[in-house]
Amino acid sequence: MKKILLIFALFIFVSGFSQTKATLASYGPVYKIGNTDFKIDLNQEFKAVFDVASGSEFKDKPNQKFVTVARYLRLHQAPELKNNSVKAALVVHGSAIFDLLNHEAYALHHNEKNLRNPNYELLSILSEYDVDLILCGQTSRHRSIDRSKLHPDIKIALSAMTTLIHFQKKGYTILNF
Repeated sequence: MKKILLIFALFIFVSGFSQTKATLASYGPVYKIGNTDFKIDLNQEFKAVFDVASGSEFKDKPNQKFVTVARYLRLHQAPELKNNSVKAALVVHGSAIFDLLNHEAYALHHNEKNLRNPNYELLSILSEYDVDLILCGQTSRHRSIDRSKLHPDIKIALSAMTTLIHFQKKGYTILNF
């Protein structure tokens, strides 16, 4: 009996330290809008490439432009949408590169030991939803940031300009937020 109580107490102790894993729903509100005047057939293909050039305003909060990608995905996940296809890509350049850093490089960039990149988990979630996470190679070289300093799901392209053209030719709409 003591053994069972000890195991039970240990389980409660350990579970008190576990953190809830964030999900797509953890990032930004999505509101149900009823009785709209402008009707859109949501049972179609939606393809968007998000062009992000500016970093987060706050070093301890996710880049709201990255959050917009999560909201875009969530907007099109309603159960009544049977035939829609939602695809997204995130193309990053300029100062937004710093929001793609791994935790160690992010802390170093901000000169603050133990600072964690608040975008890291969101980037992982977006990757799980097959969002292409692409960094402009020109920005990478200009800022002297190589792959070893980046979130592991980031892909480096020749440039943001050519990447945006690539996606546009594949039917994606460029969204600037």
